[in-house]
Amino acid sequence: MAGHRASHLDLRQETAIAMPDEIELPPPSPKDELWRSILLENTRASRNRRIHKRIPSAPRCKMCAAPFAGLGGLFMPLLGHPRWAKNPKYCAGCFRSLRENHGGAEIECSLLFADVRGSTTLAERMSPTAFNRLMGWFFDVSADVLVAHDAFVDKFVGDEIIGIFVPAMATEAHARRAVDAATALMQRMARSRVEDRSIPIGAGVSTGTAYVGSIGSGSDTELTAMGDIVNTTARLASAAAPGEILVAAAAAAAAGLPGSLERRSLRLKGKTEATEVAVLTVG
Repeated sequence: MAGHRASHLDLRQETAIAMPDEIELPPPSPKDELWRSILLENTRASRNRRIHKRIPSAPRCKMCAAPFAGLGGLFMPLLGHPRWAKNPKYCAGCFRSLRENHGGAEIECSLLFADVRGSTTLAERMSPTAFNRLMGWFFDVSADVLVAHDAFVDKFVGDEIIGIFVPAMATEAHARRAVDAATALMQRMARSRVEDRSIPIGAGVSTGTAYVGSIGSGSDTELTAMGDIVNTTARLASAAAPGEILVAAAAAAAAGLPGSLERRSLRLKGKTEATEVAVLTVG
């Protein structure tokens, strides 16, 4: 029995002194400087995107804004921008570029998260087909608004849309463009009606440093952003009431928002310090 207890004691001691595995992060990608140029400078890619966004119509490639429908959808494949079958959010040219040029860069940018409030209640009152059409309409309209304000459309997550505003597309005034996009989206939703009711959304806007680039592998490769600013913006969108845009202090200052706006100090989930925000309300 004593030997049995000793073996348990030895096991506990070994467990107590076990060291965690050291994780070696991969080195920086040789493509990082390419990405820095794409995200910060007025390259051919950004100029092409500005042209594409003026050609109708949605849905579009989330990287170069080439249209997949309407008049543009008929001739863009002839210019090398057919919709990529393995990832229909991109044209074939952009998806190949993302897949072949894994990497990214830490840059200052602005982010916008916006989501439908009360979507669970809406889904309860509607048939699954009608709710699917509603959310499809929300995503199409939101994507059009974001593209018109020079954003990359990052993701559709449930009832939420995410936009990334980088200097190469939205200029150094990317914070202002993000706030303007949030305001335009709020106004568009306020004018729209579903079963005689407007579609309520809340939004969050932040400005700061994020890693933006090509992430994932195979058909799951995405242009996306990562970092604390992403988490903060998501929390702001969740905390916003219907018709509210919560703009983090750095974004509010960069966008030149008036000091007379309502200010709040928010305790966001997972954040160790309070987050100061300016509040825009769109009726």
